[in-house]
Amino acid sequence: MTTRAPIILHETDTIAILPSGARAGEDPLGIGAPLAAPVRAGHKLARRDHAVGEAILKFGQIIGRASEEIPAGAHVHSHNCAFSDHEQDYRIGGDLEASKAAIPALEGRSFLGYRRANGQVGTRNFIALCATVNCSATVIRQAAQELSLSGDLDAFENVDGVVAFAHGTGCGMNMKGKGFELLERVLWGHATHPNVGAAIFVGLGCEMMQIAHMKHLYDEQHADRFHGLTIQETGGTRATIEAIKAKVRDLLPEVNAVRREPCPASDLKIALQCGGSDGFSGITANPALGVTSDLLVGLGATAILSETPEIYGAEQLLLRRATSPEVAQKLLDQIHWWENYVQINQGSLDNNPSPGNKAGGLTTILEKSLGAVAKAGATPLTAVYDYAEKVTAPGFVYMDTPGYDPVCATGQIAGGAHMVVFTTGRGSAFGSKPAPTIKVATNDTLFAAMPDDMDINCGDVLSEGVPLTDKGAEILEMILAVASGQKTKSELLGLGDNEFVPWQVGAVM
Repeated sequence: MTTRAPIILHETDTIAILPSGARAGEDPLGIGAPLAAPVRAGHKLARRDHAVGEAILKFGQIIGRASEEIPAGAHVHSHNCAFSDHEQDYRIGGDLEASKAAIPALEGRSFLGYRRANGQVGTRNFIALCATVNCSATVIRQAAQELSLSGDLDAFENVDGVVAFAHGTGCGMNMKGKGFELLERVLWGHATHPNVGAAIFVGLGCEMMQIAHMKHLYDEQHADRFHGLTIQETGGTRATIEAIKAKVRDLLPEVNAVRREPCPASDLKIALQCGGSDGFSGITANPALGVTSDLLVGLGATAILSETPEIYGAEQLLLRRATSPEVAQKLLDQIHWWENYVQINQGSLDNNPSPGNKAGGLTTILEKSLGAVAKAGATPLTAVYDYAEKVTAPGFVYMDTPGYDPVCATGQIAGGAHMVVFTTGRGSAFGSKPAPTIKVATNDTLFAAMPDDMDINCGDVLSEGVPLTDKGAEILEMILAVASGQKTKSELLGLGDNEFVPWQVGAVM
């Protein structure tokens, strides 16, 4: 039976959400206030009158202030709800004990993974071609394409493919700047990712991003999986393409020799992400994924929340769960960096939500963020990482990234995420390599409209009354199945080759 009563998420909320659209003249709240115009599903109606400047509450939190008088029953959206101050009573660690109690006591689970010689455990087995600079992007893409078409990989059933990590930078940048540091971490993180059996770095030869420097800066423990060459030393474009292909053919038997074996679920690192959000994201899919996050923590695994511009206005909910003042301060430092970053670039953190988010019912970044952090569940915040930094702590952790999906996922994967669980309300055609993406729909309409892209439907949380606990458990089962080799919809579609987008920060020179 479809839920049609307006949804009230917290007793103090001054708005209610429409689970389905309403026509002009209808009175969805039943308070004698007929609508002047149609209102779409996922949008908000005022539960009471709001004076100009009065706080509008959703999730029991401020999502904005009335920019004009809003009568009870009226549509509340961008025309009358403005971005404003938000709750900053951080009370660092104030909810820590409650968050510790939220960790479920679970028996260990396992999946079939690839155990590497260095102790890492993978869920996929790729050969990675990594361009150190835009100048070598074409040769690695061409080599990967020619190998795929040649049939050379057909006999190696344990190799998932050859993936080209090409990008548009690597030179014309400050070697001591933040942008250079981020790119270096991203490239090394992908080349040494547990889902990569072997990697070949390919450069031009004269660029800023030098292969030898990366190897020296980090360590040589991955030397058995690391190879490198440059176009200038190899003899030009065509010769380099042929050299890459020859090296891959040499590596195939070795990479193929690894076999899946039982591995503890505690080895898993799962990235949490949302994109194309709508008014149902914070009601169905995101809180369901929050349940999954708690289950992962209970198994000793790692759940990675990111997208700093999309937790803005909800950071207090994470800071109250921080395990130490140092963990909290690092997150605060990241938020302050973003406030300055958008200011010097003449922007605003409220530039997010996007037009699609707003069409789906989200009005301000405060509202979007409060729904987004629902993915984080309820367990303690154990660590905070910079973009693409290697994630080592178990439990629920945070990584600083932009909200832009491919840039965010690139950082999470570089940090070691085995896969991405991606919730969406408007729809997304996203995929990722070498870590696959599971896509979760927030509503029945989207799941029916994009069946080839969506892996799991959370619309039945509203339409059928499926408990969030059951839906979170369903997502966990799919994570374990995908970790054991089951293909996601995005993998079956071949997505992921164009979603490698390192975060570019700093001057281009």
